Amino acid sequence: MTTESQITAWLATQQDAMVALLREMVDIDSGSYNKPGIDAVGAVVQRFLAAHDIPVEVVRQQKHGDCLRASVPWDGPQGNAGGNVVLMGHRDTVFPDGEVQRRPFTIRDGVAYGPGVADMKAGLVMNCFVLAAFAKFGGSPAPLLGLFTGDEEIGSPEGRAVIEAEARRARVVFNSEPGRVSGNVVTGRKGGVFMVCRITGKAAHSGGNFTEGVSAIEELARKVQALHAITDLDRGITLNVGLVSGGQSVNTVAPWAEAQIDLRYVSAPDRDDAMARISAIVERSYVPGTKAELTVRGEFLPLVQTQAAKRLFELYVRSAADTGFAPDGEFTGGCADSGFTAGVGAATICAVGPLGGKAHSPEEFMRIDSLVPRAQACARAILRLEQAGL
Repeated sequence: MTTESQITAWLATQQDAMVALLREMVDIDSGSYNKPGIDAVGAVVQRFLAAHDIPVEVVRQQKHGDCLRASVPWDGPQGNAGGNVVLMGHRDTVFPDGEVQRRPFTIRDGVAYGPGVADMKAGLVMNCFVLAAFAKFGGSPAPLLGLFTGDEEIGSPEGRAVIEAEARRARVVFNSEPGRVSGNVVTGRKGGVFMVCRITGKAAHSGGNFTEGVSAIEELARKVQALHAITDLDRGITLNVGLVSGGQSVNTVAPWAEAQIDLRYVSAPDRDDAMARISAIVERSYVPGTKAELTVRGEFLPLVQTQAAKRLFELYVRSAADTGFAPDGEFTGGCADSGFTAGVGAATICAVGPLGGKAHSPEEFMRIDSLVPRAQACARAILRLEQAGL
């Protein structure tokens, strides 16, 4: 019996265990700013891996969830020139504390629901079981690592350095974001920049001395119109002011206002052009007497498919075909940590996790029958890396 047969046969028996681990992870609130919750999910990961004799290094983070670096014992040649095989995923979600109590993990008609069930706790479960399979049966052509981060949903402000350092040592990277509902994986993603524009005006009584005030809200309204005009759908550039706030009271000319801005782009030149236009809008005072300041809070790099990444995708497609499904590659406007790994030159494929959809919403779901096949396809691709020249 080949190692591939052993691994895929063992994974075929693990669906119930996968669901149990997923339930445990989903039923922990782990929003990006809830460090204790993210680290609690990390403790679940650590307990599972420890039970399979997989050591885990904790890379401490100050503000957000710690990063976990799991290393499957490897008996290959030391100083492996080809680099590591990395399975990557994030433990944070977009949901507030209390979301688990409102809608805990549930299963209806073979579909799992709950906060972060697809994005991306099912991918974490898949990675755990693939790591366990290789720890049990061996066969990896290179050192196999699991990287579990804690702040992807806000642009990985702390995790990015850890991700990029690992990617520089990587042979290939499998990012287990949710597979598309179609069954496809992701071969390209937009980059994104997340910003805050803070405007200062001057307070005044809106009835008694209106003319002495300088409205930051009026300035914000004019800036929002100018910012939204940067959107160019033909070039794949979108700009969205998603949150606004400001003012002191209804009868006070607003002394401050704030806008949170989301920029998405396809290529680096488009980013530079859009950022230059954004800066010019921020610096301009449409309402005399106002001042504005722009702060970048987070950024994702685009996922661009290199020739090596194309070979990795083609290998995954063949591995999936032998598992029983036929994925294609998709481009998406969503951002992910895979942009960071690709950005430092690691051959990367994204969205190899179990199938799910409606992420970031109360209707988020994950198909349970995709847990085992996606794990098997990933394992097959790892075992066949050298056959593909990777």
